[in-house]
Amino acid sequence: MAPHKAPDSSRRSDRSRRAIYDAALALVGESGYRRTTIEGIAARAGVGKQTIYRWWPSKAAVLMEAFLDLAARAAEEAAPQAGAAEYGIPDTGDLAADLKLVLRATVDELNDPLMEAPTRALTAEGIVDAKLGAEFVEKLLDPQLALYVTRLRAAQEAGQLRPDADPRIALELLIAPLTHRWLLRTLPLTHAYADTIVDYALGGLAPRS
Repeated sequence: MAPHKAPDSSRRSDRSRRAIYDAALALVGESGYRRTTIEGIAARAGVGKQTIYRWWPSKAAVLMEAFLDLAARAAEEAAPQAGAAEYGIPDTGDLAADLKLVLRATVDELNDPLMEAPTRALTAEGIVDAKLGAEFVEKLLDPQLALYVTRLRAAQEAGQLRPDADPRIALELLIAPLTHRWLLRTLPLTHAYADTIVDYALGGLAPRS
């Protein structure tokens, strides 16, 4: 008779955690942040609410971790497409092409229903909940913006941008138009729009003769 093998608690925990992530993101996308509850997440995930409270102190903590996990998975999928072993903005020597590649990937993420609904919900709630908004910026946005700063500084060192250009302001010329069009739904968010943003931004940032 084969020896009895005890259940792998780590695998069970990983499955439960993944189910909770998926449930939290689905519910916040369907019902909004405020209507999403720990009880609802537990019911959707098929776990007891005490399981959630054992791992997270609040609904906000659950959703933030779930969203960070979603963003990390999206980054891992994007890395091979960017031709890099690690997620980041590639440096091929062609700044415009590198930025267009990344902004196109951003357009695809923002248009992806899996990402769009929870991103909108957390963005909206972060406007009225200062603590959640600050955490969203610190844990998600700032690390992503740092990648742009790194790439733009490398472009400055290569003489492709004005040496007095502030990389933090320069990246906002790239990111802000995408965010504005996506958040307010003023017009379709497309690859062509992303390319135009890069062309316009770099046209204003080119070294002065």
